[in-house]
Order: sequence, then C-alpha cells, then structure tokens
Amino acid sequence: MNPKTSFTQVLTPAQQESLIELLKAGNYHPITVPYTRYAAETPDCRIHVYQSGKCLVQGRGTEEFITFILEPQILLAPRLGYETILDPDSIKPHMGVDESGKGDFFGPLVTAGAYVDESLYGPLKDLGVRDSKTITSDAKAIDMARSIERLLGPRKTVVMIGPARYNSFHIKVKSVNNILAWAHARCIENILMVIPDCPRAISDQFGQKQQVIRALMQKGKKIELVQRHKAESDLAVAAASVLARAGFLLALKKIGATYNRTIPKGASPAVIKTGCELVKAHGPQILNEVSKNHFRTTDVILEQCGLSRKDLASPTPAASEE
Repeated sequence: MNPKTSFTQVLTPAQQESLIELLKAGNYHPITVPYTRYAAETPDCRIHVYQSGKCLVQGRGTEEFITFILEPQILLAPRLGYETILDPDSIKPHMGVDESGKGDFFGPLVTAGAYVDESLYGPLKDLGVRDSKTITSDAKAIDMARSIERLLGPRKTVVMIGPARYNSFHIKVKSVNNILAWAHARCIENILMVIPDCPRAISDQFGQKQQVIRALMQKGKKIELVQRHKAESDLAVAAASVLARAGFLLALKKIGATYNRTIPKGASPAVIKTGCELVKAHGPQILNEVSKNHFRTTDVILEQCGLSRKDLASPTPAASEE
C-alpha cells in the first residue's frame, strides 16, 4: 500500500490546544490558512487546525506525522488511529507471513506466520510491533518476539529450514523462490489448523503467487492469498517478520556456541573470513551444516582454502518447525 498523503481527524477542544502548543514549540513553520485556528508546515507536510475542530494533515510526511506525533501525543490512542481509518481491512481477521535469513550465508531460512484480528491489533500495536528490518538491536527483536509469542499463543507459527535441509532442498528444486513458496505455504497451513476460517494471508512479493498456491495443501486451497510490495506495513506481516528474525538470530547464536565463535550475518568479508576459519578447523563439509551453499560466497571460501565444490559432502536433511 502506498503511503497516504492526506488525513482528517476531528479534535476535541483539549486536543486542539495540545496540538497547537506542540506545533508552536516544535520545528514547524507557522503559515496563514483561512478559517484555521492555527496552521504550520514542515518540508514534508502541512498541518491545519480549523475553527470547526477539524485537523487536516497533507503531504508526503503525513503518515510519519500521524504515526509518531498526532496519535501517540495528541489522540493518545495509536491503536485506533491512522492505519485502521485508512485501511479498515488491517484489523479484520487475517494472517501475515514473512521470512528471515534469505540473504544470509550462514544459518537457516526461517519463515513465520502471525494471525491478527480486531482483538489482537491494539495489543500488538502497544508492543511496538513493526517490520523487523527497522529494529536495529538483535536483543530487542528477540525480546519483542517473545512478547508476540505470549500474546498470540497458538495463533502463530515458525518454520525453520536448517542449512543442511536447505542445501538438499535447493539441489532438488533449484530455486530459492520455490523453497520460499513451500515455507510460506507451510506457515499458512499451520495457522489454518488452529484458525480454520482465517480468510486471508498476506506476504511480501517474492515470486509468482502461483508458486505458493501450488504448494498449499488441502486446508489452504480456499484462502485468499495477497502478495504485495512492502507487505511489512501490515501488522500481521510485521509480527511474522519479528518472529522469523528472532528465530534466525537465535539459530545463528546456536551455531556460534557450537563452534565457539561469533557467526556474522549477511555475506560480507567477515563472513568469508569466518567461513575459511571453519573450513580449516573442521573441513569443507562443515559448510553443508552451517551455510547456504548456492551462494557465490561458498566458491570464494573454498577457493581461498585451495578447495572446490567437489570437496563438499552431500547435505543431510535437518528441518524443524515450531
């Protein structure tokens, strides 16, 4: 969903006073607009407080102003505000699915699903749930995931494809998108086992929707599947992204504890250095157990160690679900 650039809300007299005071005290430039009590602007948006009590916010910074200023500081009801007015479907029963680890050489691919309805929307907002990519602290992501798990109970799922299983899976299907389709379908089916009448599943757009539809089993055949760019703006998808990220981070910590070293994320020079250290200490077959071997990074590590792909043993399956 594209960012909204206009928003209207009727304010109580007390809310009007609070907003005007905030605008006067903050980094807002006052402007003259007919029939307003007060009006101000920033480079990104204009805020008009009309004599009728109506507040109008316009401009590309509208969503940010509503989310971070008007709702939490003036309306004092972030769970009832901007998103639900502009997108009433956001609080209707549905599930979100997202993944973590796809772009990381080390560690598993983790996919998660989370269910949201009107009763859960507010509590999830109160937890500060948002796209996991905006959470810079690993510890905070893990802590938020635990809070989400406590709140949702069985209305969530985490599917983890460990490196060994991932490698054998990739050899078979020859496509990351095919693996993602299977994992997303598995999450959808898992939640449908708990909430069989969930009508809709939302995920980010990573490939052809038909890939996921084909991977769905009997329970998921009738669900409406929605794929869209920046799907993490949906609260259910955001909750799933946090669950998946925490699962990935904890799995990476477990690998590090097993081999007594810090395992870096991504596919950086630090990753190559760690990969070379592991190969020298444990042999090339170790990559089958700790990394995703279709990455070009595998070849770089093996070349630096004087080896090639023929030195890798065949992966052995190791998958788990939560």
